[in-house]
Amino acid sequence: MTETCNVAILGASGYTGAELVRLIATHPRLRIRAMTADRKAGQSYGDVFPHLRHLDLPTLIPIDAVDFSGIDLAFCALPHATSQEVIAKLPRDLKVVDLSADFRLRDPAVYETWYGHPHLALDLQAEAVYGLTEFYRDEIRATRLCAGTGCNAATGLYGLLPLLKAGVIDPDDIIIDLATGVSGAGRSPKEGSLHAEVSEGFHAYNVAKHRHLAEFDQEFSRAAGREVEVTFVPHLLPQNRGILATIYVRGEAQAIHAALASAYADEPFLVVLPFGEAPATRHVRGSNFVHLGVIPDRRPGRVMVFSTLDNLTKGSSGQALQNANLMLGLPETMGLMAAPLFP
Repeated sequence: MTETCNVAILGASGYTGAELVRLIATHPRLRIRAMTADRKAGQSYGDVFPHLRHLDLPTLIPIDAVDFSGIDLAFCALPHATSQEVIAKLPRDLKVVDLSADFRLRDPAVYETWYGHPHLALDLQAEAVYGLTEFYRDEIRATRLCAGTGCNAATGLYGLLPLLKAGVIDPDDIIIDLATGVSGAGRSPKEGSLHAEVSEGFHAYNVAKHRHLAEFDQEFSRAAGREVEVTFVPHLLPQNRGILATIYVRGEAQAIHAALASAYADEPFLVVLPFGEAPATRHVRGSNFVHLGVIPDRRPGRVMVFSTLDNLTKGSSGQALQNANLMLGLPETMGLMAAPLFP
């Protein structure tokens, strides 16, 4: 088949929206038919993102001005707590990939606990499929609504889910020490994201209360078949892109490495490094790849698992495109095999 699929990007003026445009620009089967923004409605995309001014793109418009007839799939790159009401008003036959947190949690009570308000589209939440592609591929292929994972959550999940499924680590002794680039905070101006606040420094944030803990609880417990709660500390890196998680577990290092290598042997975007090697964010920058490493600690029975990805690509927009390919019946890797940017 060579037909073109028409897509819309709702919330195209943010970092994840721009990343979607960058990726779709070289996709042979997708065409962007509509792009929305709130404050920047009426502007050309090249004015909002000059690095993409060479592309022939629609002018940004408000969501209520979009004609969804002829649109096959919408990417919803809106802020958290906004997507649920917007998606509830979209045509029910429209496929949607949501990049926000609004549909990630299966239990409405858990959502209300972590996000501080009731979910406003419970019927949609019930049908949404969690968008960790490599673990929910069949469900994603069949769904109408895919809920993208958190970028920090994906980084930890890739390093740990195969290990919990294989039973090669102690589920009660897991520490995720993670560092992420500042673009994960979004494009809206915030004091904590100012250059003077972030550069030449390194600090932990949302300690013991980060909302991605809810995703960890949900997915780790499902994989282990019992309740699993991990210690998770995120840190803000003075760089634009990239996440690196150092995960401390109890188990046998060779068995842990073998479990990861077996789980991801046929996965196009998951790369397990040779035993004893650690990955770096610069080796996946701008790509849809995940690099994983396993190194034994000097103490017997203690192991360090490393996981790194680009938060804007595999952690968000690249994952969204990977899932959209599945939902549209296209090859999963289409438009996503570009090599990382280096240096």
